[in-house]
Amino acid sequence: MAIGIVRLGTPRAPAEGLRIGTVRRPPRGVPKAEFASQDWYDVWYPNLAPSAETMKLGQAAETPAQWNAFARKYKAEMAAADASRSIDLLAALSHGAALAVGCYCEDESRCHRSLLRELLAERGADITGATQPDR
Repeated sequence: MAIGIVRLGTPRAPAEGLRIGTVRRPPRGVPKAEFASQDWYDVWYPNLAPSAETMKLGQAAETPAQWNAFARKYKAEMAAADASRSIDLLAALSHGAALAVGCYCEDESRCHRSLLRELLAERGADITGATQPDR
């Protein structure tokens, strides 16, 4: 078993398992009852999303220095007790269950999920190597 890092709204991989949306807001225009069937997520878990202020930094980042400032701020938020325990829990679960965490961003390298991948790896998570194709 392992944890995958995915773009929400993309087709699920075989045996992907529970898909967790680590986003600040649910998908617009999608009825809550259809989140899972439309491959958005099974469980919404905004606890691992950047704060609104930090998310604005990431969205506005145009230079490596600006992206690094976003990354530092997001990692500091994830070092807080609740987020840190959530990352520990997901890392531990990755050894016995199939899971996926994700965000809506098209480019993982410019998305908090790339940083979440790093944080999970640092905690010993079993992470699948494949990324999902875009729709």
